[in-house]
Amino acid sequence: MSETQVSDMSFEQAMAELDQVVSKLERGDVALEDSIRLYERGAALKAHCERKLKEAEEKVEKITVGPDGNAAGTSKADV
Repeated sequence: MSETQVSDMSFEQAMAELDQVVSKLERGDVALEDSIRLYERGAALKAHCERKLKEAEEKVEKITVGPDGNAAGTSKADV
């Protein structure tokens, strides 16, 4: 597992590490203190992935459509 700051990770990196965290916790062969640390890291990774997905959804929602039904451009998301 990485010690990279979660906020510096791409969506793909965070998902890959989250998958590793879940696998380790599911195996159940991790000491209690390590399990707590893994759970906290997993929660941070999950929140980061949710933020990244929300940002992507907002960008997609802001694609404007012209009168002919084709994409006419984009507008900045209101956050």
